[in-house]
Amino acid sequence: MEELQNGAALPRRGRGRRRRQPQPRDGSVLALPSRPRRIRRHRKTAAARVAALRARALLRKASASKVEPAAGALEAPAERREPSRSAEPRPASVSVRRRVEGRPAVSRLLGTPAPLPGPRVDDAERPWDSPLQQVLAELNGIPSSRRRAARLFEWLLAPLPPDHFYRRLWEREAVLVRRQDPSYYGGLFSTADLDSMLRHEDVQFGQHLDAARYIDGRRETLNPPGRALPAAAWSLYQAGCSLRLLCPQAFSPTVWQFLAVLQEQFGSMAGSNVYLTPPNSQGFAPHYDDIEAFVLQLEGRKLWRVYRPRDPSEELALISSPNFSQEDLGEPVLQTVLEPGDLLYFPRGFIHQAECQDGVHSLHLTLSTFQRNTWGDFLEAVLPLAVQAAIEENVEFRRGLPRDFMDYMGAQHSDSKDPRRTAFMEKVRVLVARLGHFAPVDAVADQRAKDFIHDSLPPVLTDRERALSVHGLPIRWDAGEPVNVGAQLSTETEVHMLQDGIARLVGEGGRLFLYYTVENSRVYHLEEPKCLEIYPQQADAMELLLRSYPEFVRVGDLPCDSVEDQLSLATMLFDKGLLLTKTPLV
Repeated sequence: MEELQNGAALPRRGRGRRRRQPQPRDGSVLALPSRPRRIRRHRKTAAARVAALRARALLRKASASKVEPAAGALEAPAERREPSRSAEPRPASVSVRRRVEGRPAVSRLLGTPAPLPGPRVDDAERPWDSPLQQVLAELNGIPSSRRRAARLFEWLLAPLPPDHFYRRLWEREAVLVRRQDPSYYGGLFSTADLDSMLRHEDVQFGQHLDAARYIDGRRETLNPPGRALPAAAWSLYQAGCSLRLLCPQAFSPTVWQFLAVLQEQFGSMAGSNVYLTPPNSQGFAPHYDDIEAFVLQLEGRKLWRVYRPRDPSEELALISSPNFSQEDLGEPVLQTVLEPGDLLYFPRGFIHQAECQDGVHSLHLTLSTFQRNTWGDFLEAVLPLAVQAAIEENVEFRRGLPRDFMDYMGAQHSDSKDPRRTAFMEKVRVLVARLGHFAPVDAVADQRAKDFIHDSLPPVLTDRERALSVHGLPIRWDAGEPVNVGAQLSTETEVHMLQDGIARLVGEGGRLFLYYTVENSRVYHLEEPKCLEIYPQQADAMELLLRSYPEFVRVGDLPCDSVEDQLSLATMLFDKGLLLTKTPLV
């Protein structure tokens, strides 16, 4: 508890064994951090508490097996149901370094923000317009947000298996998934959506929309000031400018849903840009980015050339590059024409350029993630704090330097064979090795998790989550007064968190705060971080709720000192939209 509560001193930053598979190229394997230590000391672990709750629930069920469900109760879908495979795409090919051709895709009109589309009574027989719409409807029936994220990522990569992708290709290779299905992304975004946005939304040049072109080896950005009205935007397009929409999730509910689900798969912010390029033109110079990029071809065709990093210093780049000239580039590792339904992935540091040919326009969406999410970024926060703690706790770090160390250390002595230099270097190695004992790894992980919570899009709710959370309460204004007011939780109410990755418990300045995503804006960092203070006597209960998802916990079983604390915590979380109940409150 003390370690968690003192986290305020930290600075903020903007299975079983398997036979080793041959790697496509040399690369290091990232080790997963060990499971964080518990926030507070418990008499029982969270897993033990969940197991005890399950056993208790079974006993209650056995003793009341003849009791019928309450009238009007909403039955939750089975927690362990396997996702349907009916949304599998048509035969597709996966390739590395392969040339292809393509043709246009289907478009859709922009919709208004709405709950996640999902199956109703007759949706099992409904002919979906696209594989995307079918998989989004399938997600609506999956109770666990983590399983929804895994299923959507599986669909995004199909037929490439996600475990193969992460093991062999992630951060290593450029990959092309060729589907020959122009409707695969149907309903995600279209030129009709962009046109509707220009007419009906406050789209600003420079803030939401860029107009750029690349002619004779030189890139130009031609953003006029003010709102991007259709007359100005389409005139720039006709003049050969690519239009880059910087925040489509702020305007498109489908893109918002797509990214909000996938961000849980990556454990890192998921963003996107949409690029509309006119025929026979190129919008941007060759460059590399500081993100993992997934390019989804929505309409038209576009020729892509992708190049490996030019030297080791550019591999998995931490910052984006300046524009390159053609003379700076070697031979592409992949050259292909993307057509609708295709997917192209390349890691950060891979140089790329794309152009439209043959009189055909192109519309694609780039999904980006893993920006500044490296071991180096993590250690950059850990090491200064480890040194500070080591100085305070270990006298060896407070001992003085040798009085004569400048006689044999420094660049001018780098070739010296002086034994004192050897001893100095050995002392440094010993002290650096000891820093690991003082590294506040869990505290820094909590701060990065807090930043991720702030970066995240707000969750998109399934029908079940909406019906069983505060959003589903029947409170309304009717006949001159509010009705159906007063639904309350009791100690018998069973609850769990709304979704898996929507909240994080963090200690700051000796106090505990629960940071959450449900009130975030769809525009990046438009709102300040949102949090609730959790009192120390409720910390064990909060931790249990966070770890037990998607299992239900009876409010009366929360490890608090009093019934008042149990009900106070559960009611606060429910009212904020962070909890759902097993059956609707009445």
